[in-house]
Amino acid sequence: MRSQSAFVDGVKREVAKVIVGQDALVERLIIGMLCKGHILIEGVPGLAKTLTVHTLARAIAASFVRIQFTPDLLPADISGTTIYSPQDGQFHVRKGPVFANIVLADEINRAPAKVQSALLEAMQERQVSIGGTTFPLEDPFMVLATQNPIEHEGTYALPEAQLDRFMLKVHVTYPTRDEEKQILDRFVVPGEEPDIARVATPEAVLAASRALADVHMDERLRDYIVHLVYATREPDAYKLSGMVQLIEYGASPRASIFLAQAARAHAFVNGRGYVEPDDVKAIAADVMRHRIVVTYEAEAENVTSEHIVERVLAAVAVP
Repeated sequence: MRSQSAFVDGVKREVAKVIVGQDALVERLIIGMLCKGHILIEGVPGLAKTLTVHTLARAIAASFVRIQFTPDLLPADISGTTIYSPQDGQFHVRKGPVFANIVLADEINRAPAKVQSALLEAMQERQVSIGGTTFPLEDPFMVLATQNPIEHEGTYALPEAQLDRFMLKVHVTYPTRDEEKQILDRFVVPGEEPDIARVATPEAVLAASRALADVHMDERLRDYIVHLVYATREPDAYKLSGMVQLIEYGASPRASIFLAQAARAHAFVNGRGYVEPDDVKAIAADVMRHRIVVTYEAEAENVTSEHIVERVLAAVAVP
């Protein structure tokens, strides 16, 4: 298993040439790609979210495209359209930017619902319909969407059905003091852009993705995952007093599926051929934070879905 995941260390090393810190984000990006899942990245401006994704794409020699979502964006601007050619009197398909290995949907919540729906087909079905013809997307294919948590003017809230399609929701936080000092040392004086080596290929990523099936997960860990998800739906059954009135809707069955897949990938990127409880706990918040809908009472008490996940992890017995 260590040999199959060897490229992960190389990818992290190349990304670190450009990005200071953000180790958790880089690891989640790799996990999402191995699991063929999509990731929603939330963080204030200036935390190098776009640069991290672009650097990762360069390190694995994957095609990359960034789409800036705006209120006037049209579905055809993402998926593509048919163009009439006067020369031969025929309509020809012009594929949109979604035909890439890694698609960065920047500020996804600035686009209206019809544009988000066009992206939803690509995320869920891994195909796009243009002019009545269906075209499969490249493999590997991953959508990374960013949104700004502090600016709400001119934005459209993502519907729950679309949020549920994202395997992970990752919160990007400010760097530490030491990391910020390193950022100053690296970027305050303009220099040569670091040379990012291609340490892997999309084919290698696909091979590693198939190898996840060989990562062993004990029956007790599968039960543990089910208990974690069920505790968000039936908190009283797990002696989580006072949480019933805080949870409007618990995590969906996709949470169980994605938590198992992500735990396997977390073990894989750490060079292990078996899943430990810590793998599940490490990734649980990223899988469940956007799948738990809190009540108005919870909002009034400043209780977030993250607080609920923390309480669930503390209450459910670890095998």
